[in-house]
Amino acid sequence: MKKSYTDENTGISYTLVGDIYLPNLLLPDTNYSIGLWGERHRQYIRQYRRPFYASLVMQCKLNAYLHEVDERASEMYHRLVDQLAEQQGITEKMKKKDMFKWARAMNNIANQAREIVMHEVICPEESI
Repeated sequence: MKKSYTDENTGISYTLVGDIYLPNLLLPDTNYSIGLWGERHRQYIRQYRRPFYASLVMQCKLNAYLHEVDERASEMYHRLVDQLAEQQGITEKMKKKDMFKWARAMNNIANQAREIVMHEVICPEESI
């Protein structure tokens, strides 16, 4: 018996192991880094959207999905911080003039942006 062969109909290659031909299946490389937003979304879907979570795991798409959510949420967060700071007139000039006032204002803006991202991207169906 041949050590390996490829089925012309399906294109799947097989290797002889003992007396059985086993398919040569490879998992896709989805080892992306997942940041804070991706981890928060993982917790959310694992707790509140179990069938969706299980589907992603079984299809080996969980890591890629969480990576995409993390990137989208991070980009949205940074864009919101910049927009809110501009709307509220928080500038580098203010930072030089009164550092504590600037820090309070930026912390407030960061909290606002975090809440918006949590409601829009991470936990869209839940009220936090």
